[in-house]
Amino acid sequence: DSSCFSRFVSGVSCSQASDCSYSSLLNHLNLDGTNSALQIERPVKNWNTTTEVQLEMILGGILDVDEKLQTATIHIYVKMCWINEHLTWNSSEFCGINMLTIPVSMIWVPDIIIQEDASDNINSQDDPLVRVFPDGKVDVVKRLQLTYICKFNLFRFPFDTQTCNITFSSLNYDESLLKLVKSTDDSTLTKLLCLNMLTEGEWKLVKIESISFMSVGHRSALVYQISLERKPFLYVINLILPLLFLLVLDLASFFISESSGEKLGFKVTILLSVFVLLQILKDILPSTEDSLPLMAIYCVSVFTLVWISVLEMMLMSQFKDVACCVGEERQNAEV
Repeated sequence: DSSCFSRFVSGVSCSQASDCSYSSLLNHLNLDGTNSALQIERPVKNWNTTTEVQLEMILGGILDVDEKLQTATIHIYVKMCWINEHLTWNSSEFCGINMLTIPVSMIWVPDIIIQEDASDNINSQDDPLVRVFPDGKVDVVKRLQLTYICKFNLFRFPFDTQTCNITFSSLNYDESLLKLVKSTDDSTLTKLLCLNMLTEGEWKLVKIESISFMSVGHRSALVYQISLERKPFLYVINLILPLLFLLVLDLASFFISESSGEKLGFKVTILLSVFVLLQILKDILPSTEDSLPLMAIYCVSVFTLVWISVLEMMLMSQFKDVACCVGEERQNAEV
């Protein structure tokens, strides 16, 4: 009997060892059916244990910056990693399986939100799968086109540098239950983003920093501070230099002979050209600025100088006409 029992046990162990499918591992982890506890409960065996979520944000590109609406649109990847204490196994007992891919709906996922988010949910693409490792580590990647609110300081426009915050925090868990930490140091992350940035448009990434703190409601938060420097070449060509050239033309108009009768018309044309450039600037800059940008001061100053020049020309023409009339009357009186 003992020999039969030993042969039975050895046969069972051989059959288990030879079963290298994922089904046996899913059965071991209670993932082969509907397990609501794994979906709704925080993955700890002791409720006093804090779940630490490592978060990393990868900036893929700067798509749009709207100064009037005070918003920016970027393309980002958000990677989150945490430990699920219920999903552990010994890979040697399951034919060396060291990673399992399952639908994200089968397990608990941190409820992380972006506080400055002003976009809709249409542009977010959640990875439908998560990866689980033998030590219980779980990671998931979210890709989204984020439109977020940022307060721009446009005083030095277009030679400005803007710093915007993107704050990640939990929606329901306080810091004692869920804590957010960064997974990559700032210098390494900045170098990585500068090398792999897909598109920047008129902006250049200067640096990115991350700060962990406790937000309102005692919730853990991780803030990414993104510093962007504007590329001013386009505005120099389209605004600054044309205004300077128009001012030089206005000064050069003093050498036009008044007898030709085109001097006043030339100055008025310059004034209208400056006004058109002012309208272009108005469409770029917001009307809620606390202090007037230097670019606006420059444009208004050029417009004022040209306006004074036109006014001076009109007054001089009027004075000359009056002087001519007075002279003719005196000559007639003498006759």
